[in-house]
Amino acid sequence: MSHAATSIHEFAHRAINWSIVLSILLIVAGFFTLLIPFLGGIGVTLFVGWALMISGVTHLVLAWKGHNTGARLWELLVGLAYLFAGVYLILHPVAGLASLTLLLAFYLFFEGIFEVLAFFQMRSRPGAGWLLFDGAITLLLAFMIWRHWPFSSVWAVGTLVGVSMLFSGFSRLMLSMGARQVLKAA
Repeated sequence: MSHAATSIHEFAHRAINWSIVLSILLIVAGFFTLLIPFLGGIGVTLFVGWALMISGVTHLVLAWKGHNTGARLWELLVGLAYLFAGVYLILHPVAGLASLTLLLAFYLFFEGIFEVLAFFQMRSRPGAGWLLFDGAITLLLAFMIWRHWPFSSVWAVGTLVGVSMLFSGFSRLMLSMGARQVLKAA
């Protein structure tokens, strides 16, 4: 094997090992988020708050680069709205979590409606029943979150993020392990 091939092989080996380590950390973080979903929800709220603040500042900067008054005004208003929402979420994370939970319920409701509608458009195709099943479960989850709001704020966002982190961690771990096998075979 040439020196360049060895370097690429070593780089790939290190990248796969890092991927495995990060996948395990994601699994552990998902597990702890499921154990304490309220803190996971607060973490998501703070993350969204900072993302909105950064986006708000970006829009304010872009307001000065606008070519006409309408574009400048629009960027300024959007930037201020994002900045206000971000600061609010960071300064009031519990109330922000309640707001995000209600938004989540609305999002899931509309997603469920669209999945049911997609089923009716695709019902003659094999497997279309899964769209109806997915839509029904999504609508049920939306109703559960909305019905128990604001108390659902304690579990909803953190639990869903925890499950997502857990599944992402496991899927990435399996992909990394598969890549390791391919690398060993090469």
